[in-house]
Amino acid sequence: MKRSFLNLLCAAALLSAATSCNSKDSVDHAKDVNDAKVESAAANTDLGSAEKKGMEYDAEFMAKAASGGMLEVQMGQQVIKRAVTPQAKEFAQKMVSDHEKSNAELKALAAKKNITIPAAMADEQSKIYKDVLEKKGVKMDQEYMKEMIKDHQEDVKEYTEASTKAADPEIKAFATKNVPVLQMHLAMVTRMQPAVDAHK
Repeated sequence: MKRSFLNLLCAAALLSAATSCNSKDSVDHAKDVNDAKVESAAANTDLGSAEKKGMEYDAEFMAKAASGGMLEVQMGQQVIKRAVTPQAKEFAQKMVSDHEKSNAELKALAAKKNITIPAAMADEQSKIYKDVLEKKGVKMDQEYMKEMIKDHQEDVKEYTEASTKAADPEIKAFATKNVPVLQMHLAMVTRMQPAVDAHK
């Protein structure tokens, strides 16, 4: 009991420390909080190391997916306003509409599973956002399409892995459901990119 109280105290300290100091990457902060939750659960139950590992994997997948989803929506919203090519604008609209839905599902699932997800993009996604949007005109469109191909290749890989590796059946189902959507996005942006690149 004493150990469990200490673990909860550690989790609270981590949360308040990271909230008051924004220098830490948002996904890393979520990972720290989730790790403390897993440690607390392990102290109170007979969690084996495989179960503990599974919980940590699920939490990390959800935190990364949340940051990636935020990038898709927030960058998409800006590209809709600024794009000069119809392809970049159309793809950005697709990103906003599809990822707003999946982000809401992910948020609800994380709350149900008591998994902390970041409230802001991680440093990696923030950098992509900044790099794309500091470009102007067709250069921005071209950079956006290039980044969306890279991003969706990574997403397909991570979600496919989670669809078999996630420990929680509902998290596994969420990943499985989104794999074909992400594959469709990748196919769409790959098909549209040459027209954007050819635009002068």
